[in-house]
Amino acid sequence: MALPKKKLQGLVAATLTPMTENGEINFSVIGRYVDYLVKDQGVKNIFVNGTTGEGLSLSVSERRQVAAEWVAQGKNKLDQVVIHVGALSLKESQELARHAAEIGADGIAVIAPFFFKSQNKDALISFLKEVAAAAPALPFYYYHIPALTGVKIRAEELLDGIQDKIPTFQGLKFTDTDLLDFGQCVDQNHQRQFALLFGVDEQLLSALIMGASGAVGSTYNYLGKKTNQMLEAFEKKDFTTALNYQFCIQRFINYVIKLGFGVSQTKAIMTLVSGIPMGPPRLPLQKATQEFTANAEAKLKSLDFLGPKKGT
Repeated sequence: MALPKKKLQGLVAATLTPMTENGEINFSVIGRYVDYLVKDQGVKNIFVNGTTGEGLSLSVSERRQVAAEWVAQGKNKLDQVVIHVGALSLKESQELARHAAEIGADGIAVIAPFFFKSQNKDALISFLKEVAAAAPALPFYYYHIPALTGVKIRAEELLDGIQDKIPTFQGLKFTDTDLLDFGQCVDQNHQRQFALLFGVDEQLLSALIMGASGAVGSTYNYLGKKTNQMLEAFEKKDFTTALNYQFCIQRFINYVIKLGFGVSQTKAIMTLVSGIPMGPPRLPLQKATQEFTANAEAKLKSLDFLGPKKGT
């Protein structure tokens, strides 16, 4: 049975995939990106080629190259690099899983296929099991995001007995607002030491109270430092301070959601905050407007989230 070098916990940044203006991957800035996450945001775990990374908009070849670059640039700097290898095709997902093992990734994650969908728990586990078996030495995580996949199988139900079928199963990225489901994942599996990672950044404190072991999210790319302060306050049982940090983070997220907030806008914000060009998203996503970026910058400044501007 594969075991991680240590349990995946704390903040995990869902990395963006930097692109040039003509939509090609800009590998040249990934080294700077790693240094920025570690030094400026205090984030040393990453989740590559997920939703934020536009993984499903990349070709298999591109996904392999992106994964390899993150692992190479993160060597001796990052604690854990988890590669999302989910795909609509089982064969592609297995290829990506094998590749993740070959390049020395620390774990793999898989989303539920969302065109031909699994109709029940057993069908979904059958798919996940085949992918996990392609990388038998790597910790395996399920990426639960029903709002995008349309697969409504409850995570609590999926986790029941999952290690009997998938021995390398180590945890869950739970991106949903159903705190009943998440709470039951924690409550019913506390003896199994699963990494139960919450994926809705604006509700993280609620999940921590329920026993989340960490969090995977896009805002930790640029609000990692602030969120780490919330985690520190929570660990000290200073719940008033932790709540103040969560509310502050919510003020920003609430504001940008009203403007229209997604991967495109996250790229614009990350470019603004870090000074590292993330470029546009790949079609069918549309580039964030200059008006959005200006409004987001003003809000970041008003909340004192914007430090000294980085050089580009």
